[in-house]
Amino acid sequence: MGTLLLASSTAAASVHPSGGHALLLIVFIILVALVFDFLNGFHDAANSIATIVSTRVLSPTQAVTWAAFFNFAAAFLFGTNVANTIGEKLVNPQVVDIYVVFGGLLGAIVWNIITWLLALPTSSSHALVSGIAGAAIAKSGVGVLLWAGWWPLLLFIILSPVIGFILGTFNMVAVSWIFRRATPHKVDTLFRRLQLVSAGIYSLGHGGNDAQKTMGIIVMVLAATGVPEITHWGTHDPAWLAWLESLNVFGHAHNVAWWIILSCSFAIAMGTMFGGWRIVKTMGSGITRLAPVGGFCAEAAAATTIIMATGWGIPMSTTHAITGSILGVGTTKGVRAVRWIWGQRIVTAWILTLPCSAFMAAVAYLVIHHLVEPFFR
Repeated sequence: MGTLLLASSTAAASVHPSGGHALLLIVFIILVALVFDFLNGFHDAANSIATIVSTRVLSPTQAVTWAAFFNFAAAFLFGTNVANTIGEKLVNPQVVDIYVVFGGLLGAIVWNIITWLLALPTSSSHALVSGIAGAAIAKSGVGVLLWAGWWPLLLFIILSPVIGFILGTFNMVAVSWIFRRATPHKVDTLFRRLQLVSAGIYSLGHGGNDAQKTMGIIVMVLAATGVPEITHWGTHDPAWLAWLESLNVFGHAHNVAWWIILSCSFAIAMGTMFGGWRIVKTMGSGITRLAPVGGFCAEAAAATTIIMATGWGIPMSTTHAITGSILGVGTTKGVRAVRWIWGQRIVTAWILTLPCSAFMAAVAYLVIHHLVEPFFR
């Protein structure tokens, strides 16, 4: 338990910086990775809290606090299968160096900021993986991509909103039938309470899947620079670490050092705390208007989709899952109850995320390669 590196130690053969400033560069890029993680939580806060805010179950401040708590708690409940996928199953670890990781992070961060300014709920996850891919391709060509790892991710670009839509529709129809004889007041009161549960479970799934992506990136940095493996916190793992490991109810091992797990989970939780309110408006009322019962059905559907993918180690888009779920819930009230123009804008942004992030990361890598890398040789 507590092993630091998931990627092969042969990745250390990649070009890595040397000299007195090397350690500072490594620390700086790890901090950039945590900044991305913060922005991931900031950008995706809308996914966690939009429905619970739009239904007025919680105030915005209460909602982000609730979501941030469960984002962080996810560190102890899930393994690190997704981090493993990011670290070694998408791009050849022997090709990845510290500058590839740096360029990929910059491309993802720029795309996240652009889409936040446009109030578009795009996928931070896809921005990150396509950024790393774009930078790696700029270095060594398309051959660096490990397609066996990419097909589940690409498949879930389509499957996650579809599954979310189907489950959201099913949940809403089932709840409507089960409570068909209950008064509107009783239904509203009950689902205001249940929405706290569904929002918490959704935030657990979000933290469990998305924080692991940054864990995988930090693993990439340390593997690419040949930093010695830190296999434990001391001579023996402290009892409290063994206790944390026992909390993993989903049965997957934590194969990343706890300092990485906790720092990434903390960063995404803090990003959620400061929440991207521009996107909250789009998700909470721009697509369709939700009552507490609809918010519960959408969050439950999205949470199921995310937790399922996390268990399989697939770095999916939580944004896709919740958007599909909201559309499914809205459609049960009639096609006209959904503002499909927002759906079109969101899908367009999804399509653009992969190539745009990859292109920005490739440009960033080339600039870094010519201006920064020579300084550290």
